[in-house]
Amino acid sequence: MNQPDILQEVDLHQLKVTDAFLGQYQRLVRDVVIPYQWDALNDRITEADPSHAIENFEIAAGRKEGEFYGMVFQDSDVAKWLEAVAWSLCQKPDAELEKTADDVIELVEAAQCEDGYLNTYFTVKAPDERWTNLAECHELYCAGHMIEAGVAFFQATGKRRLLDVVCRLADHIDRVFGPGVNQLHGYPGHPEIELALMRLYEVTDNPRYLNLVNYFVEERGAQPHFYDTEYEKRGRTSHWNIHGPAWMVKDKAYSQAHEPLALQQTAIGHAVRFVYLMAGVAHLARLHKDEEKRQTCLRLWDNMVQRQLYITGGIGSQSSGEAFSSDYDLPNDTVYAESCASIGLMMYARRMLQMEADSRFADVMERALYNTVLGGMALDGKHFFYVNPLEVHPKTLAFNHIYDHVKPVRQRWFGCACCPPNIARVLTSLGHYIYTPQPEALYVHLYVGNEMAVPVGDKELRLKISGNYPWDEQIDIAVTSPQAVQHTLALRLPDWCENPQVLLNGESCVGEIRKGYLHIHRLWQEGDTVRLTLPMPVRRVYGNPLLRHIAGKVAVQRGPLIYCLEEADNGAELHNLYLPKESTFSLIEGKGLFAHKVLIQADGERKSCEQASSQALYHYDNSPVKTAAKKLTFIPWFSWANRGEGEMRIWVNGE
Repeated sequence: MNQPDILQEVDLHQLKVTDAFLGQYQRLVRDVVIPYQWDALNDRITEADPSHAIENFEIAAGRKEGEFYGMVFQDSDVAKWLEAVAWSLCQKPDAELEKTADDVIELVEAAQCEDGYLNTYFTVKAPDERWTNLAECHELYCAGHMIEAGVAFFQATGKRRLLDVVCRLADHIDRVFGPGVNQLHGYPGHPEIELALMRLYEVTDNPRYLNLVNYFVEERGAQPHFYDTEYEKRGRTSHWNIHGPAWMVKDKAYSQAHEPLALQQTAIGHAVRFVYLMAGVAHLARLHKDEEKRQTCLRLWDNMVQRQLYITGGIGSQSSGEAFSSDYDLPNDTVYAESCASIGLMMYARRMLQMEADSRFADVMERALYNTVLGGMALDGKHFFYVNPLEVHPKTLAFNHIYDHVKPVRQRWFGCACCPPNIARVLTSLGHYIYTPQPEALYVHLYVGNEMAVPVGDKELRLKISGNYPWDEQIDIAVTSPQAVQHTLALRLPDWCENPQVLLNGESCVGEIRKGYLHIHRLWQEGDTVRLTLPMPVRRVYGNPLLRHIAGKVAVQRGPLIYCLEEADNGAELHNLYLPKESTFSLIEGKGLFAHKVLIQADGERKSCEQASSQALYHYDNSPVKTAAKKLTFIPWFSWANRGEGEMRIWVNGE
């Protein structure tokens, strides 16, 4: 096992989330989401699309007769569920749940082929087509998710059974792919295995896995193009014909395979694929000490964040290809912003932080978490968004097919069910995102209430973070170590906060600010306290003039949370509401569904026209619109669509 200074993550057994807000989400995942998703994987939810994911493994293992059902990547739902279970067991042991997971792992092992290959689609449906369609068929993607599950279950329980399964799978892949004459010179159409193999390398110290990642990354985009070669070799057949025959082979930018990664200048293609790939590349760059790859990570990060990132932390502006489009093209109503993409963005940000402790990465990570990732799941834990719009007009959705991907309310499940288990696994592994332990400092990225312990040399630093973030501005950090520990705490000063204040043991704190972190170095002793005050005034947010979709509009943000207008509070025709420049904001305590949450009100205006439906469609010279005062109520955007179907928008007419 590598040392903690290499792993750079907190052992989740040594971290307990106590946060009143996100702790509630972790309990929801543990008590509701994991059992619900287990039922979904076993086709026990009559109102939801069937999954058959567990049944596919039973058929592949020879325990049941039948045909494969579902997407070519259906196995990945089981893997992500297992990973969520693993991280949940770190928070709260559950013998019954662990036994269920053990049974699933036994089933997965039984479905593995003698040579280490593991994929129920090809084992059951197309055994002669293994490794013949990397561009389209997700074999390496499914392998990556199962590898992540194997690593997580080993770290959570110490049990090696699934880890041994995925090591055999990784060894098989290492034999199949590489520069050798009898090997395939290919790489995944859907990246994921790169970040998974990096995690496998960290727990096994096997350099083959690190070198395999490097091969996949270096080979990507090389000429002659592998996707073309394998397309011809398999007789020009294609698995997906949504946008024409072999569109996924032909549109190589969709898979970030149009040119070598070192030459790519922009975030491009399928958004989830992009961030999964870059998370793996950032991890590789750090452990390989590869400056070229580090610069690639920085260059593509900057393009994505400075020109293609939604205010909500969403990425992927178009439904065609679930993809990025072009710089500054960020429509609000036809947006895609897949939940998985923001989760992948968090993974990319986390690995950038491990490579370089710069708060700009944590700022984006926090933005994605508190807005799109939380918004992807309903407050009941049983309904989910795949697509996360910034503006919805339900009456239009049913008739205008440009919005076919947009739903006005969350769904019970999906035929392509990648998002629900992804949300579960990121929320159960939240502790990995709160801190980065490094030899020179403990970096605190997220102010989530928790109790934790981390090794510092031959001693242990114990901390307790408490407060009511993100609703209240005060965060308390208490040192609970029984032994004095010489170390540095590096506290993130968020980009949304103009005047942070820090007290050390009740007195003004002097420390060095580097790259957005306040570094406090001292001999920490039990009883030491740091009080961090992050003032949270309501702030207006304006877009770059090149963002044409929000010209003349304003958004509202408080702390890390983006707020929105919803029809339930403000009536229909939200496009006729206006927020004047001189309006002041007031905070109100939410009730019912919004209990313990802060809502925002402001004096605004409504533009209206009497009997508008009987008026002419257009008017010459004089507007028929009248202006009336209107109290505007803004709710946290992540919580919209929990009160039924209705209009919603983030960007409001204003100055």
